[in-house]
Amino acid sequence: MNKKFEALGMHPANILLPKDGTDMAKWAVVACDQFTSQPEYWEEVDRIAGDQPSTLRLILPESKLNDANVEDHIADINRSMEDYLARDIFTTLPDSIVYIERTQSDGSVRPGLVAAVDLEKYDYTPGSGSMIRATEGTVLERIPPRVRVRKDAPIELPHVMLLIDDPKKICVEPITAAKEEMEVLYDFDLMMKGGHLKGWKLNEKQIDQLADALGRLCSDAAMEEKYGLGGVAPLLFAVGDGNHSLATAKTCYENLKKVTPEDQWADLPARYALVEIENLHDDALKFEAIHRVVFGVEPEKLIAAFMEFYPNAHEGQGVGHTIAYTHAGGAGYLTVPNPRVQLAVGTLQNFLDAYLREHGGEVDYIHGETITDELGRKPGNIGFKLPAMGKDQLFKTVIADGVLPRKTFSMGHAEDKRYYVEGRKIR
Repeated sequence: MNKKFEALGMHPANILLPKDGTDMAKWAVVACDQFTSQPEYWEEVDRIAGDQPSTLRLILPESKLNDANVEDHIADINRSMEDYLARDIFTTLPDSIVYIERTQSDGSVRPGLVAAVDLEKYDYTPGSGSMIRATEGTVLERIPPRVRVRKDAPIELPHVMLLIDDPKKICVEPITAAKEEMEVLYDFDLMMKGGHLKGWKLNEKQIDQLADALGRLCSDAAMEEKYGLGGVAPLLFAVGDGNHSLATAKTCYENLKKVTPEDQWADLPARYALVEIENLHDDALKFEAIHRVVFGVEPEKLIAAFMEFYPNAHEGQGVGHTIAYTHAGGAGYLTVPNPRVQLAVGTLQNFLDAYLREHGGEVDYIHGETITDELGRKPGNIGFKLPAMGKDQLFKTVIADGVLPRKTFSMGHAEDKRYYVEGRKIR
């Protein structure tokens, strides 16, 4: 393994791909944390996959996470993983990094790199000085059910997406320019309006050049130039998507450390997690707001409580944080002048946390304004639509202030989220 990566928290990995002959359009499915309030989406995915090898059989859609028979789902996943391994459906790419191009729903092409990160260099604690950091608050109670899915799994399939702050485009973009020199690994259309995906294997020279570029990106000089902060702990990777999945991987690794001699920690496959890495400054990478739908409430009473929670708030649009709402009785806006926090999502989330603790109800985090309105208009529901955050402030905010409010932003529409393709053995 290239020693240059040891200080970066990232490594090439032994990457699993299905062998030639696999129907890749049935193999690849969207990240498990999408379409959580639309079971019909996952029913259609199940119909399309049929009895062919598919990552659908290796993941647990979060729409099923609270099912009464969730333990049966998890057991089925582990059996499917063992079955796929026993049937030898995978080929292994040793010490590899995969370059991918994802054609999104709007036709733009989003480049990325699939590699492993060292969980010793990741910390989701707010204010952490680790090389890899969370960007949003981690909801600790969401980790244990995900740990149950991962702890006995022999394979991981990543939907975690990490961002690098590379305005000069020295890391990913040179690989894009040289892609014709690389071996093509796959090239296919994704199901369910997911666009298109093509992948290449980096050669050794490109891997070495990438290590050098990443090293320059997290140097003290780069931190001073980008953020005006010299002599601080470098931030190389910020979690863009899949924060709770990466936190789950970290938890499983920390649990293994408790029963493993320290001199064996470096050899634990679970010490590493497969991710996709993207440049924050790529034009195809768009930040979308994550909206909220609250279920099991009386919308008018909730709005009245919002006005009490923020005594200076008023109906309609205005200066400050403006949040749109939709429910069965109508639609409108709530505005909070002179807000106490930086982002409108923080203003709304602080209220919802307090209200739901006292009055009950459930909140779901929704990608897309149309589905937010559709769900919000159902009796007993209310949907809130939030403005998107500017992506140029992400790294500066994380370095200076710690994590953002949870579910602050999403990278693109639900259909454009990462699809599971590559895997890696973690046992």
